Amino acid sequence: MVIPVYDKNPVRRTPVVTYGLIAVCTLVFLLGPLSGFTPVYGTGHRLACEQALYFDRWGVIPAELVHGRLPAAGLPLPAGCHAPASYAKVPFLSVFTSMFLHGSWLHLIGNMLFLYVFGDNVENRMGRVRFALFYLAAGCLATYGFAFAHADDTQSLVGASGAISGALGAYLYLYPKARVTSLFPFLFFVPLRFPAWLVLGFWFVLQWFAAQTAAGGPGVAYLAHVVGFAFGFCWAWACYRPRSKLGVVAGTTQGDPQP
Repeated sequence: MVIPVYDKNPVRRTPVVTYGLIAVCTLVFLLGPLSGFTPVYGTGHRLACEQALYFDRWGVIPAELVHGRLPAAGLPLPAGCHAPASYAKVPFLSVFTSMFLHGSWLHLIGNMLFLYVFGDNVENRMGRVRFALFYLAAGCLATYGFAFAHADDTQSLVGASGAISGALGAYLYLYPKARVTSLFPFLFFVPLRFPAWLVLGFWFVLQWFAAQTAAGGPGVAYLAHVVGFAFGFCWAWACYRPRSKLGVVAGTTQGDPQP
């Protein structure tokens, strides 16, 4: 519903972390079974089985985060696929590996576009190390938020959407008046420029309403977007809100400790 393509908000230095995340996500996708560039996964039905096993192993299965690792025989696989003989997985670590997986070219391009447009300014404001930690924390919290709300869901959850939503929330607080050029499909993809508070506010409202009607199972994890966005906005508010300076208290003299 909203496709940002450019924000008129210059950065002071190269956003190394943002570009690095885009590069890693792209490379992981190219080496995975969905890109079409890795013939080792086979074709046809074998490819479908390999894709399901790939996402089960490296993606997040909400039921595993809440109840513990599933047995190999309990993995959700397409009809006719055989369960692996062994299934070694640490559910907690899959929270982080899933942030670098994507389910399609469209999924990858959409997420990386949002990260490219909004991530650089947030990284410049936070600093590289803090932004990297913030990004991982947002993705982790968004994933757990979705998992606890869908504790019995055995479908794999992949994508950087939760972490990127955190960056969007932080951007909204830090740069609410920045001008963002966006494409709106329902307006025939005409490029329009609006302030960030309108673009991101509209995007968040869409995610919120979608999360109210979305159920567990295949599809978009809208609730993860909502949780990540709320975390990012609150984090930026807590760390970067203006601090009021205490004035001199009446009756104190020079050299007295100030409260």
